[in-house]
Amino acid sequence: MLKKQFLDYLQKEKNYSLLTIKCYASDISDFETYIKSINVKNSFVNISTKEVRMWIAGLSDKSFSEKTINRKIAALKSFYKFLQKTETVQVNPLASITGMKIHRKIPVPFSEAEMQNLFDERLFSNDFEGVRNKAIISVFYTTGIRRAELINLSLLNIDFSKKELKVLGKRNKERIIPLLENTIDFINEYLEYRNKLNIIEDDNCLFLTIKGKKIYEKLVYRLINSYISKVSIKHKKSPHMLRHTFATHLLNNGADLNAIKELLGHSSLAATQIYTHSGIQELKNIYKKAHPRSRK
Repeated sequence: MLKKQFLDYLQKEKNYSLLTIKCYASDISDFETYIKSINVKNSFVNISTKEVRMWIAGLSDKSFSEKTINRKIAALKSFYKFLQKTETVQVNPLASITGMKIHRKIPVPFSEAEMQNLFDERLFSNDFEGVRNKAIISVFYTTGIRRAELINLSLLNIDFSKKELKVLGKRNKERIIPLLENTIDFINEYLEYRNKLNIIEDDNCLFLTIKGKKIYEKLVYRLINSYISKVSIKHKKSPHMLRHTFATHLLNNGADLNAIKELLGHSSLAATQIYTHSGIQELKNIYKKAHPRSRK
């Protein structure tokens, strides 16, 4: 009951994304399982800071990443703040708990040459799915939107006259992203095939399956991984890597970091600064080519 009230609170009052709520629900359920395993009266109310620390240590022993553990800590912190607010508990057992230090791995984006090869016409079949997949990849690479944002795009999100895409991001924050001419062409080509589908169940959704239903996370991941595998040997081939690539290529070609922040829908510049690390190698290459001493 407490968990359901908290999740309703996140959705209705805090405007958290459905994905975040789903993750928090899973994290709290896992913590509830832990509570039952240590027999602390099977209640969130009777947990102490010491027992929370034991839970975190157990997660680390199970080889959960620092990022995942920190998300679980954040979920529990938020949950117990809610319990304090509703006067269910007097003391937050996570008040003194801090997140683990993350050993951040710098993402390796795809090169401009790899992305150029990715749009080779020979990679895409001349049918509904081939044309749709090409449009999806183009939208990812030229707008930098998240997978969930792409899945939830509607036909009304595109303003063809202004060449703009309206995106609903985290916490229902809207942003406008320019659309390149070739991306618009790919979308229009896809729409011609979309209009010929025999059945369309999710009429408002932009990207559909061949059965006329809204596309879903696993489908998007599989198609991105499949196409990129044809042009790159890099280990990570996810939709999120196209987001990294979008930001890195903009930065390498002189875009302002604040502009990239707005395009990505980041709430703070700190989240965007990871791309400066990706751009350092490009700066080093430019430096070596341009500085007189490097040629001696």
